[in-house]
Amino acid sequence: MDDSNPKEARKNMRKGIYLLPNAFTTAALFAGFYAIIAAMSGRFEIAAISIFLAGLLDGLDGRVARMTNTQSAFGAEYDSLSDMVSFGVAPALIVYMWSLIYLRDVSVMMGKLGWLAAFIYATCAALRLARFNTQIGVADKRYFQGLASPAAAAVVMGSIWVCESYDIIGEDVSYAALLLTSAAGILMVSRFSYYSFKDFDLREKVPFVSLLVVMLVFVFLSIETATVLFSFFFLYMLSGPILSLFRWNRKRMRMSETSDDSGPEA
Repeated sequence: MDDSNPKEARKNMRKGIYLLPNAFTTAALFAGFYAIIAAMSGRFEIAAISIFLAGLLDGLDGRVARMTNTQSAFGAEYDSLSDMVSFGVAPALIVYMWSLIYLRDVSVMMGKLGWLAAFIYATCAALRLARFNTQIGVADKRYFQGLASPAAAAVVMGSIWVCESYDIIGEDVSYAALLLTSAAGILMVSRFSYYSFKDFDLREKVPFVSLLVVMLVFVFLSIETATVLFSFFFLYMLSGPILSLFRWNRKRMRMSETSDDSGPEA
């Protein structure tokens, strides 16, 4: 873990603008913006797919910057603003237009809860990104503190993609959308640890069975793309609280054993 000051880490980054990584960031921003346009036209499946595309491009811009040694302070700030649009504002607006807006037909109070859930999600995404930026150079890179905004967006948009694939309209699942949107937002600002996959090296040797697993993943993705992606990110969202519960229980058991060992003998 790097114990350097996060502000110093930002200062040590190169100044200037590099075309290649920022082109990927711009493409991710365009995908997020286009998702909003598609949702306004009622094409919610296209909107959800666009957010997933934004997530893919967002993962590539950082890797491209590191591979080409073109990291810069401008790129880091631009990437954060792009993430706020693609994984904060866009998912909140899309899920509201798709499902949460129908809560106003139930009652005035439920209608307010609908747009408040979307607002909570967008606000938590902003807070999550701000906290992440202040922890650069300090936090353990192997883990995220709180659910990452692209993963939260994938859960919310994945649910829409699955429902649209099975002809389930948003009005029929408005209560579920309310809970899922609120949960994804709260988990973004939680203190649960999520594995970041940043220490996963594609250049390392792997056993032969790993290639079979990759093949099966592509097979399942080709058959039920929406269901597989939503299931993966939903389980990933649950992994933080579940692993934290296991750690807490293990720590409690160790403390109990230590207390028993140090107690007076009969």
